[in-house]
Amino acid sequence: MSFRTMIVLASLAIVSSGAAQGADLTSTYNDPPAFQWSGAYIGAHGGIASAKAPNPFRSGNGFDGGIQAGYNIQAGPAVFGAEIEGSYLGGTRHDVTGGTLKEKWRAAAKAKAGLSFDQTLVYGTAGVALTKFDKSDSLNSADERRIGYLVGAGVEQGFAGGLSARLEYNYVRTPDVETTSIYGQSKKDINSQELKAGINYRF
Repeated sequence: MSFRTMIVLASLAIVSSGAAQGADLTSTYNDPPAFQWSGAYIGAHGGIASAKAPNPFRSGNGFDGGIQAGYNIQAGPAVFGAEIEGSYLGGTRHDVTGGTLKEKWRAAAKAKAGLSFDQTLVYGTAGVALTKFDKSDSLNSADERRIGYLVGAGVEQGFAGGLSARLEYNYVRTPDVETTSIYGQSKKDINSQELKAGINYRF
């Protein structure tokens, strides 16, 4: 093999290698980035609230509808966040000594932590909730507003354009709600369960 032929073959090998590496880099560069949950969002939700396990056919249920806003921080697959929420509860009924209480609205501040599987987020949540109650006519008096705690879990699915949809369950416990009736004064822990679907827009 002549020296000139060896130079030509070596040059072709170098050019082919460079083209292959360039193709690999181009492919890597064009790969879409992993879905990101970081950032602020706002949204709305709707569902049911009940004194017992959520059941759309149970009497005493209330419609749960409202808005939420929050912020997420993602570190690898882990997602942490905080959210504030306001909900109209439509009169979820709770039996107390001598009458009934109805939940009218609730404001909540929640912390969230979860794991992302690309566009799917599975999370738990916990926080504080302020609930407003209306009393029945058979009660002489009742606490109008009480602070309690909230725990829950949910799953959220991300879509293009900053939109996502979620399904969330919350258990809310409001301790020592005081009422007065013909039977005297009493206190009761009010337990409420919520199942709601929502949509968020991230920006």
